[in-house]
Amino acid sequence: MKNFLFIICLLSTNLAFAQKEITVSDIYEKGTFRQESVYNVNWMNDGKYYSALDDNKVQKIDVENGKVQETLVDGDKLEPELKIRSYSFSKDEKKLLLATDVNYIYRRSFTAQYYVYNLENKSLKPLSENPQMFATFSPDAKKVAYVFENNIYIFDLETGNTTQVTSNGKINKIINGGSDWVYEEEFYVTKTFYWSPDSKKLAFYTMDESHVKEYTLQKWNDGELYPENYVYKYPKAGEENSHVWISVYDLASKKTEKMDIGEEKDQYIPRVQWTKDSNLLSIIRMNRIQNILEILHANATTGESKVVLKEESDTYVALNYCDDLTYTNDGKYFIQSSEQDGYKHLYLYTLDGELVRQITKGDWEVVSIVGIDQKDSKIYYISTEVSPLDRTFYSIGLNGKNKKLMGDEIGNTRINMSNDFQYYLKYYSNPTTPNQVSLHQTKGNEKLATLKDNKRYKTITEKFGFVDKEYFQFETSENMSLNGYFLKPADFDESKEYPVIVYQYSGPGSQQVQNSWGGGHFDWHQMMTQKGYIVAVVDPRGTGGRGEAFKKMTYGKLGKYETLDMIETAKYLGNLDYVDADRIGIWGWSYGGYMAGNAILDGADVFNAAVSVAMVSNWRYYDTIYTERYMGLPQGNADGYDDNSPLSK
Repeated sequence: MKNFLFIICLLSTNLAFAQKEITVSDIYEKGTFRQESVYNVNWMNDGKYYSALDDNKVQKIDVENGKVQETLVDGDKLEPELKIRSYSFSKDEKKLLLATDVNYIYRRSFTAQYYVYNLENKSLKPLSENPQMFATFSPDAKKVAYVFENNIYIFDLETGNTTQVTSNGKINKIINGGSDWVYEEEFYVTKTFYWSPDSKKLAFYTMDESHVKEYTLQKWNDGELYPENYVYKYPKAGEENSHVWISVYDLASKKTEKMDIGEEKDQYIPRVQWTKDSNLLSIIRMNRIQNILEILHANATTGESKVVLKEESDTYVALNYCDDLTYTNDGKYFIQSSEQDGYKHLYLYTLDGELVRQITKGDWEVVSIVGIDQKDSKIYYISTEVSPLDRTFYSIGLNGKNKKLMGDEIGNTRINMSNDFQYYLKYYSNPTTPNQVSLHQTKGNEKLATLKDNKRYKTITEKFGFVDKEYFQFETSENMSLNGYFLKPADFDESKEYPVIVYQYSGPGSQQVQNSWGGGHFDWHQMMTQKGYIVAVVDPRGTGGRGEAFKKMTYGKLGKYETLDMIETAKYLGNLDYVDADRIGIWGWSYGGYMAGNAILDGADVFNAAVSVAMVSNWRYYDTIYTERYMGLPQGNADGYDDNSPLSK
């Protein structure tokens, strides 16, 4: 095994222009380059207003002009005074759930002290004495369900009584209504209970993680001389996972019925949702290696279920299929995505799983569904149709006709539509335009107001001499076309030679090179250009936006083709007249750290330095869900796991 010292020399050069010097403190401490946005937006029922949390106030905002129409609650004026971290409305919009004293458990899950605020009489009441998790109103606004110490409770807002739904919850043993670590990290699941549309039933997960092996971390608390041991369940590739089952609790009978999800325990249930029928539960089931996805419909009273749709792949079924499943309001159809024609597109099915039609088609991908307006028979979605680097907003009929580009701005777009589809918030940027938040009327795409333009932020970046991205594309020796962009010093002179820092993430389906402002570690990279470095960002094989074949060619051998492409990148850069071929380094974080390690070990003749942050040293040490999705089980793919590990070089 070769041994290399992973270092990078940060040699400062004199700044040639009258620009302010970017410091580490500016980036990570002062927040000098923090952009403005509009956060925690909730559209109101009537479509004429939306609400947002700003300056510890939940404000009601007029859609027509973007101005605050009313402050619904001010945390500073409550008794007791609250620091509002998040909020949610009851469906009738007469009550608010306010979360405060938030303490994070893992990346997404947290405990909080929840309060119920009555918007009519201005009363404020704690949900319970102890911190809770995932407090959620019932659709009829009469009850709140929540999790406490791995058990589910229902609080009746009319009587003040609390019903305990489960009693077997125990830390590191049984979880009800919540998620174990690996489901949260890799399936993005935290809250795992769901009110039926009629508020009469509650579907929920139970996870038995008692047999999952434990991992211990040392946790250092402020002011303490010694650490405490934090023990949690971490299933590594090929090891045992939690056993999961789905149940439905009937509030009237107080009986719980298990849903039939099959006899196999070594499987996944990444998503559960109610159809429009309060007695029909939709359950997504995947096998252990995640190359089969099935949609089950279960009778919530009897637990009986049937498979209505099955998707199978020679490699893996991508997780985002799970988030695209949408049921129409009339209860007759559902929409699901698939890569069966080589690109991710949308398909319409009857409730029984009979294909009606493919809705979108082409050599491009549907990135996400924004919403389905059944009244006008339209789907709103984001796609890569303009180019793999762009994210643009479209509408199309459920019949697959009348596709329309919503607006003429090309770049990176995210959309938040009102419940009645009459208005939308647009979050937009391009390589020269920071985040813009604007309010639009859907009919005619009329722009009603600009809510955030980040002009102040843009002025700051200009004072600090931020440079624009320069996009490039090159062919490798294997005739693969790779996309990238440069950040060059402000005083760039192509007659000189510059050292280069290559940055990448490279994980399956990821994409660093997009027509957007910023990017991974953008401010730090700008600082490095001030120090005389060129920064090059490249997406290798296995990354997203370019179809199934390009994305999935790394299956079973993560690290192999990505490393070859990074070495090809260094060779391409080294042949440029303005690059010092003896001073090319590479860095990355997490998957990118894994890649930086492989690149320096396999490509020491072209890379002269590497920084690997939080790297994966061998996929055998990583978790089950992520690793096995792309690598299969280590018991059946030992060479794939070991051959491309930095520890094996």
